Amino acid sequence: MKHRQEQSPGLTLVKNMAELFLGKVLLKNNRDQDELDTDQEIWQRLENRVLLLYFAESGCSRCQEFAPLLKDFFTKLTDEFYVNRSSQLALVYVSLDRTEEDHESFIKDMPKRWLVIPFEDEEFRRDLEIQFSVSEVPVLVVLKPSGQIISLNAVDEVTRLGPSCFQNWQEASEIIDRSFVLPEFTDSTASRSVTDPIRRIKYKLEDTKKKKERPGRDDDDDGGGGGGGGTGFF
Repeated sequence: MKHRQEQSPGLTLVKNMAELFLGKVLLKNNRDQDELDTDQEIWQRLENRVLLLYFAESGCSRCQEFAPLLKDFFTKLTDEFYVNRSSQLALVYVSLDRTEEDHESFIKDMPKRWLVIPFEDEEFRRDLEIQFSVSEVPVLVVLKPSGQIISLNAVDEVTRLGPSCFQNWQEASEIIDRSFVLPEFTDSTASRSVTDPIRRIKYKLEDTKKKKERPGRDDDDDGGGGGGGGTGFF
């Protein structure tokens, strides 16, 4: 794989994410491929997030090698099974496949939280390909919410560092960090993960097991022995 020169951090290709997708349609990667077809809907999904633009072709051997790594990378940062709160990360897939069948075959196995540019919107897909100087795939462009480029191709970085490289992007983006607000301490039920009830049951079972293993310790003895405070995280 050829190494792509990193873009100057100060260079801006677009004023902001809203401008990049102004008047466009994005699809959710769910079974019904629901549309985000208003600027407000798209902005709500992208604001205050690091944005990844993933250019790939399903028949490309290098794309086939990188796809499971990217899937794992994205899932471990955004799926509440792995994290207490989804990272402020969004990904838009830009297909370079020649047929819609190849395109659909690829995205069906990718995370449901990915957003997808409709295959039929070939003009927009080609515009992005030109705008970000995509000459070979896979390409993973990393953008700040402002539209400034962090990396023109982070494929090697994700391959080498995995999810840990997101922290560097987050700091470079200067986004407002919401990760310190745990779901258990928010008033919004919509922000809670569907796995929260499972987590709570898991922690209760673990607490019960620990108490059974320590029959000599009174239940109301908080004595600072290190048993408390460990149920909020994996």
